[in-house]
Amino acid sequence: MRKRFRKKDESAEVNMTPMLDIVFILLIFFIVTATFLSEEGVDMRPPPDCTGDDCGTGPPPIVVQVDNENQIFVNGTRTDVDRVLAAVNRHRAEEPNSAVLLEVYDEAEHGIVVQIWDEMGANGVPVSIQRTRED
Repeated sequence: MRKRFRKKDESAEVNMTPMLDIVFILLIFFIVTATFLSEEGVDMRPPPDCTGDDCGTGPPPIVVQVDNENQIFVNGTRTDVDRVLAAVNRHRAEEPNSAVLLEVYDEAEHGIVVQIWDEMGANGVPVSIQRTRED
């Protein structure tokens, strides 16, 4: 009988160098081809100082108040939420460039405030909001 000689098992090693090369090539590829977005932010610079004769002489704002009981007043006149835009448009007919100041008390319902804000924005009326605390 013949004797079979067994060769010693050589340990199998995995060569990691080609795999690392491929990973680095992919990394470089994705970095180079990535799109860099330029995010827009809010301009936080204050407006320039007013030095002319026309400073602060613009038309007075139309004040829309929403109090704690959700009653709505346009320049001191009580109105309904559905008629706020009509009342504002009547005042803007007299002063076309006047803006709207939305004065909201702390306990006012947000839904009413948002509805007024959306109506003004949809009709191109400039609006600013002011929160008022009742002491």
